[in-house]
Order: sequence, then structure tokens, then C-alpha cells
Amino acid sequence: MSVLFTDVLVWAPAQPSAMVGPTDLLVDGDVIAAIGEQARGLAPADARTVDGAGHHVLVPGLVNAHFHSPANHLKGAFRSRPLETFMLYESPADPALTPTPREAYLRTMLGALEMLRTGTTSVQDDAFLMPTPDPEIIDAVMQAYADSGIRASVALDQPELPDADKLPFLAGADEGFAAALNTPAPAAAPELLAAYDHLVGNWHGSHGGRLTAAVSISAPQRVSPEYFAALDDLSRRHDLPLFAHFLETRVQRALSVPGTGQERFAGRSLVRYTADLGLLSERVNVIHAVWVDDDDLDLIADAGAVVAHNPVSNLRLGSGVMPFRAMRERGIPIALGVDEAICDDTVNTWGVVKAAGLVHNVSGLDAEDWPSTTEVLEALWEGGAAAMRQTGRIGRVDVGAQADLLLLDLHAPAFTPFNDLRGQLVYCENGGSVAMTLVAGHVVAEAGRVVSVDETELLAEARELHAARLPALQRTWAAADALLPAYDAVVRRAARTDVGMNRWIA
Repeated sequence: MSVLFTDVLVWAPAQPSAMVGPTDLLVDGDVIAAIGEQARGLAPADARTVDGAGHHVLVPGLVNAHFHSPANHLKGAFRSRPLETFMLYESPADPALTPTPREAYLRTMLGALEMLRTGTTSVQDDAFLMPTPDPEIIDAVMQAYADSGIRASVALDQPELPDADKLPFLAGADEGFAAALNTPAPAAAPELLAAYDHLVGNWHGSHGGRLTAAVSISAPQRVSPEYFAALDDLSRRHDLPLFAHFLETRVQRALSVPGTGQERFAGRSLVRYTADLGLLSERVNVIHAVWVDDDDLDLIADAGAVVAHNPVSNLRLGSGVMPFRAMRERGIPIALGVDEAICDDTVNTWGVVKAAGLVHNVSGLDAEDWPSTTEVLEALWEGGAAAMRQTGRIGRVDVGAQADLLLLDLHAPAFTPFNDLRGQLVYCENGGSVAMTLVAGHVVAEAGRVVSVDETELLAEARELHAARLPALQRTWAAADALLPAYDAVVRRAARTDVGMNRWIA
């Protein structure tokens, strides 16, 4: 398939205006084949021609560098709570909620449709497939991404240890709470590694390389060192991103405080603990990194790891504000992520872009140290590509790069009147200006609709299935209510504990 864009503006970050043109751009197959006056002459006779009319701009497709698709059906379902209590409602391992393959497919498709409509062309899905990642469920998730046309890297975010090994301040837990804490994880390491064999063997590099595998430990406190090392080895052998949530909350920082009940960390932060295991590498996506100190940041920088920043989720769950400037000063690549649909209540990466451009303005730093629009867009595109281990292939509009592109209408409200491309991308755009989305050279959305699948039929089916599931969901939420006070006590105890820093703005 070839597409010739004529009389179009083209993203060019080295230029003061961040664009060049009007000019022409040729997509041939899955790559950008030519930019400039030679594009028309190189276009095949059967190429589709799209007239940019001098007021459309081609920019890279957005990269959602951190996401959890299994909660796509729960947008707006819960009030804001700290992560440790929020997770009681978000991902119960209740067998009654085990999805059918069709449910898993539709649930995944909901996020893909919203992303493609609004211009996200690449996603890293850290999928917690509760209660266990059975092969038919893995296949359903991957098939949804295959059918939608999005670029996706998917890992299996499954805890291997019970909650008793993950939380501080558990001494003296009552009998009911202790039973919940010591409930084994739904799947043990051998079962999880077998699931990865299925994922990597059947899906990694499929559909022309558009679908790839990643690995996930969920978080260092949620797995054994042996399982962590096994996934690191898998990541190394196949050059896969390794997803790991680090120091998202104050509770997680409290794990490093002596006497809080998790002596396996020996007073070390989760970053230091991972580095001491020899498992902090350039392949690691350090997710969240809110409650990090200078030592943690030096370790992350030395390892060459990428930080996945989720500012909307961090606000929704009250986790705190990540030290953006301290990371930039150390040269740590930063990527941007939605996190999940119930921590953002949309799967629209533009909201994350705007939040990243705003929330750090209350850091207390001098205004010159607040994120610039250039830095935010670098995180979106270059950081996202680095997180996916696809630097140079995605996140840019260059000859030879993958044709993951957005055509934005500068006559749309977000750009009217037109003042500055970078500023209006970061602060004004919400997906409403997206005229066309291409992934690997294929038009997957156009004129506000996804065209790769029957969007209307899929959404109707998803509504029907969710309505049938709602009573079972409500029963698990009622069961979570009974455990809430005990988990909330852990959060409140951590809030009163001196952890050597503050990432809240109050």
C-alpha cells in the first residue's frame, strides 16, 4: 500500500517552527519512502493521494509507553484512592471474573479503538490477565491488537508473591486480614514462564513486526529474585523491554525503612535492591519513579534505563509528582503513559501530554526549570521509542522510519488561530484535530472513526457483555469493602512515616 501526501506540512523538530513545507511525503509499504519534491515522482501509479491543502501537518503517531488493557471496561467506575486500596477493586483474582476469550478480545479492543481515534499508534500493554494468563486469553488480547492495526508490545503483569511479601506495617494483622495477605498468587513462576513461552513463540515479531512481546515483573516487591532473573534472561535473549513499577507510592518507599516488616530489602530502596541483584539494565522501563531519591536516579541513569511517566494516574491515585527535572539533568530518557483506563478514565494520550506539561510547574523549582514543550514532546516520541526499544523506527517523521503518522488539521479549533505548533500540541490538542491515523503505512482511522474493524458492532457487543458481567463485578467490590480498612491502615501508617522525602504538593 502506498499513500502520497501532497501540499502537507511535516514535523521537523530541528526547525524553529518545528515543521517544514508545504511539501510532499510518500509512504510506501510500512515506511516513509520520500519527503520533498521527489515524492510525487516516486509514487506508484496506484498510490492513494491525500491533499494536505497547506493546512494539515504530519506528526509522529503518539506512543503510549505504559498501559494496562484489562481494565478498559471500568472507566469512571471508582472514586480516587491510594494505589494499595485502589487495587482491591481494580484487579481481584476472583474466578467468577475469569473472562472468556471473546471478552478479553473486546476489552482489549476498547482501548485500541480509543487510541487509534485520537492518534496513538503504539502502546506498551502491561496486561494483568487475572486470575491467570491462559494461552487462549493471551491469544485473544494479541488478536485484538492485530485486527485493530495498532502497534503493540505486550507483557504479562502477574504477581508471583502474596501481599504479605509486598507491604510494610503488617505486624499484628487480625485473622481475616492475615488470611487475605497470605493468599498465594494465582499462578506460580513455572506457569507464568510457560505463558511467556506461548506469548514469545506465537506472537513476538508477528504481523510484520507490528506486534512484539515484552516481559513484566509487575514490581520488584511482587516477585522472587529467581523469577525476576528468569524474566531478565528472557528479556536479554530477545531484546525485550522489561516492565517494572518502581516506587509509585509512599507505601513502597516505606519498604526501605528499617523496622517496617520487610527485612529482605535491608534498608534499600526498590531501585537499589534491583541494582544489587544485577537486574537494573537499559532494557528496564522504570514505571512511575515518584518516590525516588538522588541515589536511585544515579542508578537509573548509570543503567541506561527509561522512566515511564504517568502523570494523570499519579494524580488520580494521589501517588505524587515525579522529579522530572532531576531526571532530565541526569540524561534519563522519559516516556509518557496513560497507565490504565480506570486511573486516567480515558485512553487518550493527549491528556497525559498536557498533564506532563503542567504538573511539574508546582514542583517549587524556578520557572526556567519547568518542562518546556520541546521536552514534553521529546518524552512523547523519542522517549516512547526508547521505552519500546525502537529508537529510530518510530516517534519521528524521517525517510526510512516506520510510517506511524498522524495527519492533523491546523484549521481545527485546537490550532485556530495558529500560534505555535509545539505549544498547541502540548496544551491544546485533545485528539479532535486528527484527520487520519496510519500505522506501518496502513490507514487505520480517518474522519473520526476507526476503519480497520467494524467499530459500531464491536462497541455494541462490548456494552452487552459488560452489562451481563456487572453483577459479578459488584459482588467482588462488596468483598473488597470488607478488606478496605486493613489495607487503608497500611497506607495511613506509611503517610506518617518519615521516608526522607516528600513527593506530595501539600
